[in-house]
Amino acid sequence: MSIQSESVAEQEEEEEIGFEQIAQNPPAPPDELFDISTTVDPSYVISLIRKLLPPTLNPTNDNHLEEHKCHEIMDDGKSSDQEKHAVGNDSWEEYGCILWDLATSTTHAQLMVQNLVLEVILATLTVSQSPRVTEISLGIIGNLACHEVPRKHIVTVKGLIEIIVDQLFVDDSPCLCEEFRLLTLCLQGSEGITWAHALQPENVLSRILWIVENTLNPQLIEKSVGFLLTISESEDEVRALLLPHLVKSGLPVILINLLAFEINKLEGDERLPERYSILDTVLRAIEALTVTDSCSQELCSSKKLFNLLGTLIKLTDKIEVASSCVTAAVLIANLLSDSNDLILEISQDLVFLQGLLDMFPFASDDLDARNALWDIISRLLAQFQQAEMNSLYQIISVLASKSDLIEEELLDNQLASSNKDKTASDRNLCVRTAALKRIDCIASQWLTLKDGVSHTNEYVVNEQDLDRLKDCCHKYI
Repeated sequence: MSIQSESVAEQEEEEEIGFEQIAQNPPAPPDELFDISTTVDPSYVISLIRKLLPPTLNPTNDNHLEEHKCHEIMDDGKSSDQEKHAVGNDSWEEYGCILWDLATSTTHAQLMVQNLVLEVILATLTVSQSPRVTEISLGIIGNLACHEVPRKHIVTVKGLIEIIVDQLFVDDSPCLCEEFRLLTLCLQGSEGITWAHALQPENVLSRILWIVENTLNPQLIEKSVGFLLTISESEDEVRALLLPHLVKSGLPVILINLLAFEINKLEGDERLPERYSILDTVLRAIEALTVTDSCSQELCSSKKLFNLLGTLIKLTDKIEVASSCVTAAVLIANLLSDSNDLILEISQDLVFLQGLLDMFPFASDDLDARNALWDIISRLLAQFQQAEMNSLYQIISVLASKSDLIEEELLDNQLASSNKDKTASDRNLCVRTAALKRIDCIASQWLTLKDGVSHTNEYVVNEQDLDRLKDCCHKYI
């Protein structure tokens, strides 16, 4: 694996705290590369760990570093100018980046932990004032945390958790990106409750929200929001420790404002592909909150959120952000189920209906997403059934023009349902049947009254498509 990864220098739109970009870092290890074979000599790995030692710490034998001396420098937190320079020079960065890269291997990661790399990094973080050194140190620990045994060992090193959490107060984007990556990995492990207690102080959680709200760095937005998503999806005990304060301090509003910012970027003259994953992460974080009792009501009452989600549904070009649009549909279904008034916001919005129908191909692999789409369509058609005749003509025009998508979705849905559990399939069938009955009712109503409706250039009903649509409804009801 290469030590270098993508540059973030062009992303420098920096926020008020003056975060600083530094490029070229080893990436996190993909799962499939955890156990790659290697010919690296263990003695070379040990020699690299020694080279990271601050000058006052010296190795004592061929296999291990002298642990108690590592703690001498941690106790008083003092260091000379010479030490600071040594910890932050180019050679140190070179050795650190090699270890960062080697930590992607489970074998190397375990060897590094056995030879006190965590104690050395703790000593380094204590004496160093270099943002680059902090970033590399956190990157090494982050890659170690990708492996179960080294991750468990992190919590056993006295003082390490505390100094890692302290790095949240460093005003440097690359450091904070590695910090949130590390915290996310550790919170997902079996030691999550230990980390939750370390993150529980009010000033720490407030700092996390402040970073999320103020940074304009795309990578940091994604990493920090991803960390918040991890909290929302964590076990009950972890979530109970951290989420209430975050919600009380304005997490729902912050996420909605972030969503508005990303959608504004999406609607700009030039779409930025590097922001698509940010949009998806923000939406998933909001979705996780909609099932949380403490803030579901606040989200349901937010017309701003509902309108933003509608904007995604009505995008004419959804391919590049298809997963985000699917998440938006699931979110809308969740909100509509909790608030009867929201349906009035889209009760006559034909562009919204078109957008929903256009999304069926993107949700083909997700039965829950299909269920959400049919649920919204059913609720929407219930409102359309009460429309005047001219509006009825427009609705039929839209439905008939999408008859091929509806027919394909019904066929795919039937095949997918046979491979899912019976409860999910029955629920999907019930929602879908209700929508099809309403489509058939509207079509029949229009056929009875169609001669009294004046045609417009904008909306035209293709009789052949309409017959095809009615046949589908009868076949699958």
